[in-house]
Amino acid sequence: MVAPIIVALGGSLLYGDHDVKTWLGQLRQTLVHIEGNGRKIGIVVGGGKPAREGINLANDVISDRFRLDEIGIAATRLNATILQKMLQEIGCKVAPSIPETTSEAATMFDSFNIVIMGGTKPGHTTDAVSVAFARESGSAHVIIATNVSHVYTADPRKDESATAIEEMTLDELSAITGTESLKPGQSAAVDPIAVQWAKDALLRIGVLDGRDIRRLEDALEGRPFEGTLVRPE
Repeated sequence: MVAPIIVALGGSLLYGDHDVKTWLGQLRQTLVHIEGNGRKIGIVVGGGKPAREGINLANDVISDRFRLDEIGIAATRLNATILQKMLQEIGCKVAPSIPETTSEAATMFDSFNIVIMGGTKPGHTTDAVSVAFARESGSAHVIIATNVSHVYTADPRKDESATAIEEMTLDELSAITGTESLKPGQSAAVDPIAVQWAKDALLRIGVLDGRDIRRLEDALEGRPFEGTLVRPE
């Protein structure tokens, strides 16, 4: 069996300032095409706005970091359920439950073409979950689709001299992201823990702006894509 494709879909893609309804329709069409070609795909969905708002609401009454993380995880599973039901509605062979671990998710490919999940446990972002999912299912790479076009040399929102990087190594990416785990609700171009896990598993990572479905389609089809390709070495 050909290894599944694993995609991390940032929660911002479901709640951004783009035309989300049109985007969802395009995503659905893309996934139907992938399935129709006999390929399998795993999707890990981020928490986005519901996660941030839930964590912000709880911040004044909950101090435990892991409990705050669990709120964010619940939001990712809500978002995963939205995509799952969307695909069930049109008859895709999608796993009928949202797996709670990456090993559970990987075994679902024995029976289903599409597996959708959210977060798993506190301290692990959906980027890291995606890398673990790829490792468990035998995939050699992960596509991280978010609301930024590339990995940059610095945060472009804060540094006007920041430039987009087309290709780099995982070591070079680690030098940019650092090694400290993210706090609940915090985001980065790529989660530092995910980068370390990808290094350990020798995985490739593609980072791209998922709001443009054409870029995601190019990456899914193995074509050159507009974004950042991160190699193990």
